[in-house]
Amino acid sequence: MSAVEDQYNDVEKAVTTDDKEEESIDHELSKDKIFHLLQTPRRRGVLRYLKENDGPVEMRDLAEQVAAWENNTTLQALTSDERQRVYIALYQSHLPKLDKEGIIRYDQNRGTVVRTELANRLDCYLNVSATDSPDSHDEDSTATRWEVYYLGASVLGTIILGGSELGVPLLVTLPAVAIGGGIVALFLLVTLAQFFFH
Repeated sequence: MSAVEDQYNDVEKAVTTDDKEEESIDHELSKDKIFHLLQTPRRRGVLRYLKENDGPVEMRDLAEQVAAWENNTTLQALTSDERQRVYIALYQSHLPKLDKEGIIRYDQNRGTVVRTELANRLDCYLNVSATDSPDSHDEDSTATRWEVYYLGASVLGTIILGGSELGVPLLVTLPAVAIGGGIVALFLLVTLAQFFFH
């Protein structure tokens, strides 16, 4: 075997190994793992920043922007404590975890972070926010509807109780146990309805 053939085989082995690693990482990135990775707002912030900034980015710049988003402020208004808290968490935990899963390439020595192709698989999950979700409006209106039902039950219970105390003819004939039981039953019905129909 010539030296050229040896070099070719070495390169081919390296490429094959890289392909296998990518396939292995891609295969292991289940929805559960994706949701686990994205459950932390700081990791979502990292991926958002990397998506908005092509190429390698400075870890310091990344940490500052994530801290600004987290504290709902500008880069200029950040305090050193706010910067440091996010920087340390990213340095020690979040960036190594994303790097281990193949989502980013994190060079701790150089302080640079770059997004990988695998990060593209997470974009669809990052683009869905609570306010953009089609179901969020339905959930809000359902929650409001149940609040109205509970408010109605409270008002009705108050009217019945107040009416019996003020001597309203029909209510004054009912025993106190029946009135109390009726009010409790009213709330029980609303609660059961919410449990079964929500």
